Amino acid sequence: MKLRYLFLYAGLLSVPAMVVAQQAVVPASKVAKAGPEDEGLTGSVTDESEWQDLGIAIPAFPTNASVGTAAEGGTTEALGRNVARVVFNDLKNNGLFKPVGPDALPAIELAQVSAPAFEGWRGRSAEMLVQGFVKANDDGRLTVGCYLYDVALGSELARQGYVVKPEEWRRAAHKCADMVYSRLSGESPFFDSKIAYIAETGPKDRRRKQLAIMDSDGANHRFITNGQATALTPRYSPDYSQIVYLSYLNGAPRIYIYNIGTGQQRLVTSSNNPTFSPRWSPDGKYILYSMAIAGNTDIYRISVHGGQPVKLTDSPGLDVGGSYSPDGSKIVFESDRSGGQQIYVMNADGSNQKRISFFGGRAATPEWSPRGDQIAFTHIAGNFRIAVTTPSGGDMRFLTDSWQDEAPTWSPNGRIVQFFRTQRGNGKTGVWQVDLTGRNERKLNTPVDGSDPSWGPVLP
Repeated sequence: MKLRYLFLYAGLLSVPAMVVAQQAVVPASKVAKAGPEDEGLTGSVTDESEWQDLGIAIPAFPTNASVGTAAEGGTTEALGRNVARVVFNDLKNNGLFKPVGPDALPAIELAQVSAPAFEGWRGRSAEMLVQGFVKANDDGRLTVGCYLYDVALGSELARQGYVVKPEEWRRAAHKCADMVYSRLSGESPFFDSKIAYIAETGPKDRRRKQLAIMDSDGANHRFITNGQATALTPRYSPDYSQIVYLSYLNGAPRIYIYNIGTGQQRLVTSSNNPTFSPRWSPDGKYILYSMAIAGNTDIYRISVHGGQPVKLTDSPGLDVGGSYSPDGSKIVFESDRSGGQQIYVMNADGSNQKRISFFGGRAATPEWSPRGDQIAFTHIAGNFRIAVTTPSGGDMRFLTDSWQDEAPTWSPNGRIVQFFRTQRGNGKTGVWQVDLTGRNERKLNTPVDGSDPSWGPVLP
């Protein structure tokens, strides 16, 4: 479901019929718009010193009238506080900024949304200010407005508006956080996205594994499969409409594509041979996977509609885990042809296979960044750690340092790596994420243990 964007302006905030037109360009707030010289912060993913001390105040979003809504909170007044909380948590958990949320700030009046009391916020040492509003529309939907201000300059940096169904209110909050994050950091957005993962229950030697999905912050969780068959290694399609995953029932592997909109799934391919790691091509037309025949594992490509697979590798040993470069021209994979698991890169047709990892230890589960500039992988040398390297195998860096971290997946903007961590002894697993500095690490809340995460693209 696409959000409908509106440009907002101060005068409409006090008018009952707020939404005058879709895709309407309307005047800005009552303060000056920042000029080209005030383009916000910029920086690289490994140097965030400009960002970390940036104070951002996010008071509760007021409403023109507190009326009942099916959204969380029950009224538009309560929802305004919940929206601000989600924006606060997104920016706080990202690790780049120092936001202060609505529960630690005074409430503001509706008129202040478009005419902030900058002096008061300067007294609170806020450098940036995020304000907005929530309004119930006559058709049952909600309009959520979001403004970003530079407190020191007393100017507006950005504004957006969103019309959503009550059950989609969190998407409006994530879009607001995305706007703030992108405007201040110069990075692409990623909060309004979803994560697929494998939900695990039961003892460590008899794990029940179900396919599940959730928002990027762990909200709106739901199970997709019932657990009768073991589900493994899900991946979102490039257009977000489908998930490919591996299913094992009575030892027989099958690759399925699950349609998120219809709830239906269809079989791509099945085999009596061990099968691993299905992955999409960037154009959504093919699935890469690995299959073992007579003790030799190779990488295959098959149409999303099934048919005869094409074999891309043919070396003794194990070739596993293909991941396309963003432009679809190359594939990174792991192979033990040199005696131990290492990272290799080949052309999309299987030609020009060459090893790129020469930094000691073993290397597994590589995945290409959506930016194309790095490859994340599991480094194995005693412990399992998440690491990144360039596509040529240079500048290897560790992002984590735990007992068993593995199976990295990238955020849509290529700035954060998600993975799963297994606890020593009890085998319990959890979904974690870390940014490219390696300093901002956190665990996502899931109702049960989690593994094999897959971060989808930003929602349309």
